Amino acid sequence: MRLILLFGALFGHIYCRETFVGDQVLEIIPRNEEQIKNLVQLEAEEHLQLDFWKPPTFPGEVAHIRVPFVNIQAVKVFLESQGIAYSIMIEDVQVLLDQENEEMLNQQRERSANFNFGAYHTLEEIYQEMDNLVAEHPGLVSKVIIGSSFENRPIKVLKFSTGGDKPAIWLDAGIHAREWVTQATALWTANKIVSDYGKDPSITSLLETMDIFLLPVTNPDGYAFSQTSNRMWRKTRSTLSGSLCVGVDPNRNWDANFGGPGASSNPCSESYHGPRANSEVEVQSIVDFIKRHGKVKAFITLHSYSQLLMFPYGYKCTNPENFDELDKVGQKAAQSLKSLHGTNYQVGSICSVIYQASGGSIDWAYDFGIKYSFAFELRDTGRYGFLLPAKQIVPTAEETWLGLKTILEHVRDHPY
Repeated sequence: MRLILLFGALFGHIYCRETFVGDQVLEIIPRNEEQIKNLVQLEAEEHLQLDFWKPPTFPGEVAHIRVPFVNIQAVKVFLESQGIAYSIMIEDVQVLLDQENEEMLNQQRERSANFNFGAYHTLEEIYQEMDNLVAEHPGLVSKVIIGSSFENRPIKVLKFSTGGDKPAIWLDAGIHAREWVTQATALWTANKIVSDYGKDPSITSLLETMDIFLLPVTNPDGYAFSQTSNRMWRKTRSTLSGSLCVGVDPNRNWDANFGGPGASSNPCSESYHGPRANSEVEVQSIVDFIKRHGKVKAFITLHSYSQLLMFPYGYKCTNPENFDELDKVGQKAAQSLKSLHGTNYQVGSICSVIYQASGGSIDWAYDFGIKYSFAFELRDTGRYGFLLPAKQIVPTAEETWLGLKTILEHVRDHPY
């Protein structure tokens, strides 16, 4: 039975927080389609409680699986019996979690007047810093509440605008709860925009031409839950769980909730598309806002991890009408990103870079008419996975900004 840790010092309350002592993350390299099939079947063995951080895609491409301590031996025996190569990527997940917890506790103890963009923060701290940016830059930044989450938390968007009825760029992060570097990168980006406006001619020109809407925490319920109860949580907090699949949230992969054929109809599946398109209130809030606005020209979403820059399609393996332009922009953005720290990104359509996957937000945005639709998968490629150390937040945000800026400049200079 999983150990439970009473964890309260960071948040001022006592919570039962799940621990992952002895859990390992295995890096697996399937050689052929048969081995990929075996891994997919392994994932279906619910009693093993496997957490596929990076699912198997193509022969020769690595997969990452978090294996609970009690099932490590059984999984390794299975892999060896099938001749599937593996190595240990993370020896003990809880060691990284303990380091992360200590960093956050130290951050709490060392509170100062200046917000630390190089640390992970609670949802309340993120929301407070968003309010601070609005208060400090009232002529440039405002706050828009586009709806409420399932647990009635506000879905807060920052609007960067110099006034007037302008076309817009949408940028969101944190759709999956455990991808903490995305929320942190988004908040750093918000501060970068206000810092550079009036100083950087490119950003100044951009905001005189277009508005930017930035949603740092798309899934506030899941993010809060990942900090207070289960760090590995990736989902929403919908209470539909139990009615369709005992103990499993049937909206686990809720970015698949934007609709589109091909996602799983099995409520117990990671890729379950929900009972209907936009069934999740958070998704519906974004869709409604973008439809109401009517002039969104770019849709960009931040995820982690794998170091990918993708564009449509995912739900089908055919190229979009604007493939050549999207690929050119993506390649240029990846080069800009690489120029700072040498970080390599793979560029391409979702289907060609990872696998066929339905219901993603950029597919929905593109088919809605938003030509410039991109998804970033931020650092790293697996050394830390979802547990990227806080010391990598700022380098990640800095390089991501260069890629984002390249895309934003193209959108500005190529109106449609």
